[in-house]
Amino acid sequence: MTDLFSSDPAPDSPSGHRPLADRLRPQTLADVIGQRQVLGPDAPLKAMLASGALSSLIFWGPPGVGKTTIARLLAHETDLHFVQISAIFTGVPDLRKVFEAARIRRTNGQGTLLFVDEIHRFNKAQQDGFLPHMEDGTILLVGATTENPSFELNAAVLSRAQVLVLERLPAEDLELMAQRAESEMDTQLQLTPEARCALLDMADGDGRALLNLVEQVAAWKTDTPLDTDALAARLMKRAAQYDKGGDAHYNLISALHKSVRGSDPDAALYWFARMLEGGEDPRYLARRITRMAVEDIGLADPQAQAVCLQSWETYERLGSPEGELALAQAVAYLALAPKSNASYVAYKGARAAARRTGSEPPPKHILNAPTSLMKDQGYGDGYAYDHDAEDGFSGQNYFPDGMERPELYQPVERGFERDLKKRLDYFARLRVKRET
Repeated sequence: MTDLFSSDPAPDSPSGHRPLADRLRPQTLADVIGQRQVLGPDAPLKAMLASGALSSLIFWGPPGVGKTTIARLLAHETDLHFVQISAIFTGVPDLRKVFEAARIRRTNGQGTLLFVDEIHRFNKAQQDGFLPHMEDGTILLVGATTENPSFELNAAVLSRAQVLVLERLPAEDLELMAQRAESEMDTQLQLTPEARCALLDMADGDGRALLNLVEQVAAWKTDTPLDTDALAARLMKRAAQYDKGGDAHYNLISALHKSVRGSDPDAALYWFARMLEGGEDPRYLARRITRMAVEDIGLADPQAQAVCLQSWETYERLGSPEGELALAQAVAYLALAPKSNASYVAYKGARAAARRTGSEPPPKHILNAPTSLMKDQGYGDGYAYDHDAEDGFSGQNYFPDGMERPELYQPVERGFERDLKKRLDYFARLRVKRET
């Protein structure tokens, strides 16, 4: 078997140095910091281990939260041979070697826990290749992914594995990890309490990143504790985890949209800024906030769409970073605007009615009759010209003959739609009057 499939710790370098993250790698599941939702006394993994029925698993979570470590420890506690591969570097021939080695191992009475990092990188055919080996017990699959398994993994794989969500490490868990690191290095970080909190923030929930930062800080020679400014001058905050085509992209735009819908300008601006900091294209945001104006505000404030389009045009003229302020102003305006999805609901209802009624023609009295033949067929017969009617409203039927009149647009009692509702009610009363 090649080094590609090796799971043993990397040998020490000639100098004997081992990274802090490697030295602090937990030796048992009890040593793992955090992830109580999967490792706690009543959590799924504990229940599986207690019953002796460990199933295939998919670990879904951001980098540096213990996916690889937990998989390795599961193999140790169940006496399975641990094999680790990465979907980025593994091709079909490599997979065949892994499966064949696992098959031989199984005939000799030894099971295999196959840990597949970045499993979402495998295409559908490659993912399908795991199925027979999972079903006959050749391997127990533990996949790790930073992307939503619902979108990235085959339904067949998901049906044979339990998805466990691993979360970003909160500040208290990162602090425990920092204390464990100080004990391992037999030193205290020379930081003020505020700077220590800033160091934890820099890790952004990533335990591996924290240990790398701690190792850097511990190597500095200083007589007095460093404050936050001194720490920031020596260390760069790690980039936020954001993939413009991945799960974080959809989660953050959902958070922005719902904050606008919920009339919270502070939250809306926060998520807007988070996306910009992650490198999102401002033009994408301009398009999405315009959609919010159409979908969630509509005619309750007809000016909202104009504000969005003007901010979009301003961005195009100014570019970044100045133009982003115009988009931010639009976000704040939308959050504080009166909300209504009445037009959106009416539009969806109209589409559903159109599909349901198929090819029903309009009533003949509202059809033009440019030829004598069409006049003979009754086109335009009985049409009432609204401008000639009392109150400028004829009350005629404009739906197909025989179709029950639907009530699609129902404006809310908010913003400009309050006035539109009064008009709608007024015409409804006139329609009843004309009919009688």
